[in-house]
Amino acid sequence: MMLIRPIEKNDIDALYTMAENAGVGFTSLPADRQLLKDKMVAAEKAFNSDDNNESNQSYLFVLEDTENQAIAGVCGIESALGLDSPWYNYRLGTLVHASPSLKVYGQSKTLSLSNDHTGYSELCTLFLSQDYRHSKNGSLLSKSRFMFMANFPNRFHQRVIAEMRGVSDAEGNSPFWNGLGAHFFSMPFAQADNLSGLGNKSFIAELMPKLPIYIDLLSPSVQAVIGQVHENTLPALKMLENEGFQNLGYVDIFDGGPTIEADVRHIRAINQNKIYPVCIGQPSSTHLQIVSNTGCTSYRCTLANADKLPSGELLIDAKTAKALNLKTGDLIRSVSLSSTSLS
Repeated sequence: MMLIRPIEKNDIDALYTMAENAGVGFTSLPADRQLLKDKMVAAEKAFNSDDNNESNQSYLFVLEDTENQAIAGVCGIESALGLDSPWYNYRLGTLVHASPSLKVYGQSKTLSLSNDHTGYSELCTLFLSQDYRHSKNGSLLSKSRFMFMANFPNRFHQRVIAEMRGVSDAEGNSPFWNGLGAHFFSMPFAQADNLSGLGNKSFIAELMPKLPIYIDLLSPSVQAVIGQVHENTLPALKMLENEGFQNLGYVDIFDGGPTIEADVRHIRAINQNKIYPVCIGQPSSTHLQIVSNTGCTSYRCTLANADKLPSGELLIDAKTAKALNLKTGDLIRSVSLSSTSLS
């Protein structure tokens, strides 16, 4: 069974291996063992924090293959960006140049340094090992976070964003960085990306231009990748768009990848899920549901077939109930894996 749970201290080796496999450009999962340990400590603190804590909390979950006792993936949520250190991205905009006397009118697309998402929650650190990129594992890994957010709405902002990895090649070279950022930072993309992942972001404000950047002055190769995603990130982008996320014109300052966002209340897996009392038996449905318990430190989430009973209970099998640490009468949260509602 594939099971989502909070990360634990003994997951460090698996987390480090995933960080190495993620490669350059995966800012929130740097291949630095001490930093990863720090992230795990922060996650433990987050899960044990108060429900109304207004400071940023970093939640980290793993996808566990319980039969093989292997960690297949990782995902995270930041509860409130930019409160501990500034949060930066570029906002796409338009400047108009006009001279009525000369009958000249023109529009120029621009990039402006922005802190607009300060305080927002963020979906982050999504990585699924190559051997597990099948059987809806990616959907479970990504959407399990919505079940947790539905359990604890007071822990998160009403708006949530997700930064999508931008275009780069197999060696980690970013056309956007090479054509723009490198002129101001005088360092390779991998080094700047690593510094950001280490939490050292003050250099961004110190070195980035404060005035709008005219996109027309950038090379065609740079313009072509603004707002585009890495080929490996396209499935994650489509999945979040199907859940209600939109591109409102923000891109990453390093690789130019899009930042998408949504109102939590409009995310399908959040506004369509329901809570039921548990009934244990043998469901007849073949329609996959995302099901979770309602715990925090004890949070568990998986995919399962389930039947909604006339009594108002949700029928799940004994294996699923055991994985979620549930017994008859306990509460279970459920939502359809796809946009089709549970009937």
